[in-house]
Amino acid sequence: MKDITVAELYDLSETIAAKLFEGITYPWEALPKIHDFIVELGQRLPKDIFEERGEQIWVAGSAKIAPSACLNGPLIVDEEAEIRHCAFVRGNAIVGKGAVVGNSTELKNVVLFNKVQVPHYNYVGDSILGFRAHMGAGSITSNVKSDKTLVTVKGEGGCIETGLKKMGAMLGDCVEVGCNSVLNPGTVIGKNSSVYPTSCVRGVIPAGHIYKDGGHIVPRV
Repeated sequence: MKDITVAELYDLSETIAAKLFEGITYPWEALPKIHDFIVELGQRLPKDIFEERGEQIWVAGSAKIAPSACLNGPLIVDEEAEIRHCAFVRGNAIVGKGAVVGNSTELKNVVLFNKVQVPHYNYVGDSILGFRAHMGAGSITSNVKSDKTLVTVKGEGGCIETGLKKMGAMLGDCVEVGCNSVLNPGTVIGKNSSVYPTSCVRGVIPAGHIYKDGGHIVPRV
């Protein structure tokens, strides 16, 4: 199946978590490893750049954290990142350089590459967002199927069993998600693709495409 491997989705030079993806083919294979990876990496971060602001919470000195934000570890917030008013980080999160976690946004078991923006009322759970990926206001990842069965990734080439009960969305580099969209469990969106506002997305969107609705996924011109 095209466009769904780590190599095809992400520029690993744009995340502090590059080693998390070593030895794996599909990005969702990293999800169960995020907790232990953060704990191990956090202990090795340079103390002249990062400070430990709570139990297993490492924040770069140049990052901006709103006083009303709620941070839970394990968590790494990289340089120049911004966590805004009333954001809720539930733990197991890596926030990349220059990333924005905005007003009332909730994170849980995620990797946000550098320059990711989830700036307004977003829920991002059990997901990986590539370099400069952006989720519009109110757009969310749904990470558990309604029947509670294991998540599968479905594309034109068939289905891949993830073995995971919880998996949100894998967004490649420079993906744009329109406002108030829902990314259903097992969604994978290839590099440089975009999603129309108020969409309900499932399955695989190839790189360089525009998702208008389920029947209209067209190449970007």
